Amino acid sequence: MQAILGVIFHFIGGFASGSFYMPYKKVKGWHWESFWIVGGIFSWFIVPPLAAYLTIPGFMDIIKGTSGTALGITYLFGVLWGIGGLTYGLGVRYLGVSLGSSIILGLCMVFGAIIPSIYYDVFPKAGKDTFSMLVDSTWGITVLAGLALCVVGIIICGKAGTMKESQLCGAGNTDPHGSTVKTEYKFALGMFVSIVSGVLSACFNFGLEAGKPMADLANELWKNANPGQGNFLFQNNVTYVVVLWGGLTTNFIWCMILNARNKTFGDYTNKQTPLLKNYIFSALAGTTWFLQFFFYGMGESKLGNGASSWILHMAFIILTANMWGLVLKEWKGVNKKTITTIVLGIITIIVSVLLVGYGNSIK
Repeated sequence: MQAILGVIFHFIGGFASGSFYMPYKKVKGWHWESFWIVGGIFSWFIVPPLAAYLTIPGFMDIIKGTSGTALGITYLFGVLWGIGGLTYGLGVRYLGVSLGSSIILGLCMVFGAIIPSIYYDVFPKAGKDTFSMLVDSTWGITVLAGLALCVVGIIICGKAGTMKESQLCGAGNTDPHGSTVKTEYKFALGMFVSIVSGVLSACFNFGLEAGKPMADLANELWKNANPGQGNFLFQNNVTYVVVLWGGLTTNFIWCMILNARNKTFGDYTNKQTPLLKNYIFSALAGTTWFLQFFFYGMGESKLGNGASSWILHMAFIILTANMWGLVLKEWKGVNKKTITTIVLGIITIIVSVLLVGYGNSIK
């Protein structure tokens, strides 16, 4: 039952992550850097401490009582994760949306799931699953098989994406309406940027591992106050505050640079745009984005395995993003073979999720 709840929580988190950009589509008259940082202030600065305040009494005391080294490393991983998020756009720019996203999210999932377990092989810590434990146990092999199958599903989705782009923007670089499409396809540069983005994006999971002493203390305090209640669902909320400070730093600096370069500071007060609606939709997008990790923490508290949790989280994001693509008819106009390929990719990812969930249930 705990494993089932964990999978459900990760599904809700993945759905939030795969859907958060939808409110941004309602923002009118603002440049990307303007609505991105307004939403980001809610994602990384306002909502995380609010969530921690509502769920963890005295969360600031936990942060203040944490060693400077742990706080610094956690914050640093947040900064690196922020850079990974920014380079995501470049990967998509040079490889296309489907191929770029599939490569980046796939690498993020693999590195984020495997590296922490390898780290605990070198620096053992009680209660942490090591890579040796994964390869030497039935449940671990099942989880790794789910990871491998998920990578296959991502490759299939990426293949469907390249087929789609070829059919919709083929000869003459025109879209279905006959408009000229500007392409910047650069495979070598795109692969390099995507690899950098995938590795650095996985730093969010590393940040959670580095900040685990804060979550462990929150969990301990909860158990002392609620004996026999199991693990604390919201233990990671205190860690998010510090990790996301790092992400805010990176994104704020870059968006301010873009505001200055593009002379778009006026967006924030431009009365020619629907200002109130723009702020509301940006805030909604930012809040929805944070909910992915709110539920991620709840899922991890039930599964108790960082590798499995990260795999499920990334898989559900990819699954949701592709499902939105079908619902919004982004695949309209492609042939039957391409539709079959993307559906096969989605089904493969679903099966991989079930494998990971089963592996945790027999642990």
